[in-house]
Amino acid sequence: MATAQAAYSYTSPDKSKDPYTYQVGFGNRFASEAIPGTLPLGQNNPQKCKWDLYAEQMTATAFVAPRNENQNAWLYRIRPAVAHQGFFQLPDNPDLEANFSSLNPRVHVSPTQLAWRPFPLPKDGEKVNFVQGLKTIAGNGDPTLKDGLAVHVYMANADMQNEAFINNDGDMLIVPQQGRLDIQTELGHMMVRPGEICVVQRGYRFKVKLPDGPSRGYIQEVFGTHYELPELGPLGANGLANPRDFEHPVASFDLDQSGWKITYKLAGKLFLSSQEHTPFDVVAWHGNYVPFKYALEKFVNVGSISVDHIDPSIFCVLTVKGKTPGTPLADFLIFSPRWDVASNTYRPPYFHRNSASELMGLIYGDYGGRSDDFLPGGMSYEAGFTPHGVAYEEFKAASEMELKPMRISEGAIAFMFESSMLFTITDYAMKRSGTLHEHEPAMWNPLRAQFIDHLDEVNAHLQKLGLNKIEAKSAVSAEFKQQL
Repeated sequence: MATAQAAYSYTSPDKSKDPYTYQVGFGNRFASEAIPGTLPLGQNNPQKCKWDLYAEQMTATAFVAPRNENQNAWLYRIRPAVAHQGFFQLPDNPDLEANFSSLNPRVHVSPTQLAWRPFPLPKDGEKVNFVQGLKTIAGNGDPTLKDGLAVHVYMANADMQNEAFINNDGDMLIVPQQGRLDIQTELGHMMVRPGEICVVQRGYRFKVKLPDGPSRGYIQEVFGTHYELPELGPLGANGLANPRDFEHPVASFDLDQSGWKITYKLAGKLFLSSQEHTPFDVVAWHGNYVPFKYALEKFVNVGSISVDHIDPSIFCVLTVKGKTPGTPLADFLIFSPRWDVASNTYRPPYFHRNSASELMGLIYGDYGGRSDDFLPGGMSYEAGFTPHGVAYEEFKAASEMELKPMRISEGAIAFMFESSMLFTITDYAMKRSGTLHEHEPAMWNPLRAQFIDHLDEVNAHLQKLGLNKIEAKSAVSAEFKQQL
């Protein structure tokens, strides 16, 4: 009798672009051994670990957090993280920001729509690695209060060498736009391409190589809490981002007793620590506090199959709880290829004023839902309740088009970082990026009061109902125009 046994791990179908192996799931507990038999049996912290390894726990939530929220991991490593040479503070990076209070003179508020053309890559002759290429665009809250978030971009053209980065402020959701990121974490490797995202949680050391050369992308960093899958409600058990499509690394370690430099980010400040061994020496681990990646093409879109739009919360991939029940601190949403079949419906994004603040980016392709030039590698911003919507030409075409089932966002993935809290915009984004431009309000001037064209018809209707007629106000005065 022949039998077959499944492997627990998952391997990318295209090994030429992603050579690594993963475990799949979301929120579950994993176990991984680079050397079989390393994990202790029946306990976490034996008197003597196998191979004389050191046991080290990563505790990511309060010790007494409810079991369904409690996150931790046990690491069995060659040398513990405590074996280092101390810290010293690095010079401030003026393009990195962590304090988003309106009292901070380095951040600004804007009621108007803002946009940035693609952020520039490092110049030829410059060597800029992932950490050096971080630039903060916007944020809210403060990591010292464990509340809020920051939005960064990165532009880099050099690999990190014997160096690693640890973010002590928050979890980082990384969205590559140009070039793959070869990310080595303490728990293993991830190859993340444009069209995929990854999350590296607070406290983990990692390094980034750029196998495709110069690279650019976006980061949403959340303070004091962690990413979750949104609730599905009446959708049931399936849809949106399915848990089985999230990929987590498997244990991998290096034997390296050479010098290493570790950059720590704490309250937006950078500190440097040296050590005489690699931080990537974890032989085995188990737990549920594990970096992960996800391919956005696997997102299961849902939408109306009768009339109207469903609210854009249906595009949510990951969410972060806020202090107010039912109101997320942050959502990560995507707009990817899908069918639009709604009958008797204005199909583009409707004119909207939304309580949340929005930062939007484009990973690849063309996205027709924006009202200005919107290119991969750039961004746009709208504060809460800032009116937004398409230009007149698109409104006119959508109001008169023949409604047939149609594919939209074909060949494109756009995303949104959305927050219930107001974003403040950094000095870098407002003054130094070199790519800022405001949306031109004149693009909406053709959205004239078409209702007035039907005034005779309306008044006839009102007269039949025994109601008073409506009179149109005179045109805008020259004096008022001069004041504008």
